[in-house]
Amino acid sequence: MRVLLESQDLWNVVETGCNELQENASEADVTEHNNNQRQDKKALHILFQASNDIVLERIVTANSSKDAWDILHKAYKGEQRVQRVKLQTLRTEFDTLRMSEIETIEEYFNKITTIVNQLQMNEEKNEEQKIIEKILRTLTRKFESVVVAIEESKDITTMPTKELMGILQSHELRLKQYDDRSIDQAFQVQNFNSNYDTNKNRGFRNYNPSRGRGRGRGRFTNPSREIKCYTCSKFGHISRNCPMKTNDEQRNNILMHENDVGNEEDDTMFMILNMEETYNHTH
Repeated sequence: MRVLLESQDLWNVVETGCNELQENASEADVTEHNNNQRQDKKALHILFQASNDIVLERIVTANSSKDAWDILHKAYKGEQRVQRVKLQTLRTEFDTLRMSEIETIEEYFNKITTIVNQLQMNEEKNEEQKIIEKILRTLTRKFESVVVAIEESKDITTMPTKELMGILQSHELRLKQYDDRSIDQAFQVQNFNSNYDTNKNRGFRNYNPSRGRGRGRGRFTNPSREIKCYTCSKFGHISRNCPMKTNDEQRNNILMHENDVGNEEDDTMFMILNMEETYNHTH
């Protein structure tokens, strides 16, 4: 409001008011007094226009712009006792303010700036060094390394707040790039595992032991033909079912596999891997 009145060359009449015209005033004094009265009414009109209904009720009976301004000043800036209470509240808020994990540097700086401006409006000015020390002391843990670097390489007694903000925002962007890269890598691993499971399941669905070696695109080769027996070195069966073994050996082998579940699982996994490898080669 003050800036608006100053832009219209009306602030002097609001601040000092209009003097009463003397009885023996000259014609020049009368002209000046009339100009001041017009300026005063113009300023009062601006104050009326800028006020809502509640505020307007407080100043509607004012006879001059100075009277209206004094009423608003007392109502919103407060008397000395109220001003002290406001200052104590703002000081406490400034001292207890801490940066949260979800805040950005810009958001935290805006909070600090808002409180500092309110303190200044209540006639308490904080030195820039105190503000910088407050910011460095209350950042989150992820800025610890850059805080140490600033304290060792910079003179915080002469550093402007804007420079500190630029340094911290640069560090914040680097951290964000690392986080984005880690997320991308995690998604790539997840997609790879998903595609692997899908292809494996598709291979088992398409597998039919009764089919022979296929010709043409899209047909699946019988993977059992590619399994090699360790007993006779022939393809098409495993050592447990080898026809070269004697009946006693086959019975012992069956009993051994019935008692050893781990070996059964190993053979099953071996067959699965061979089936998958055969499927990949044929597709």
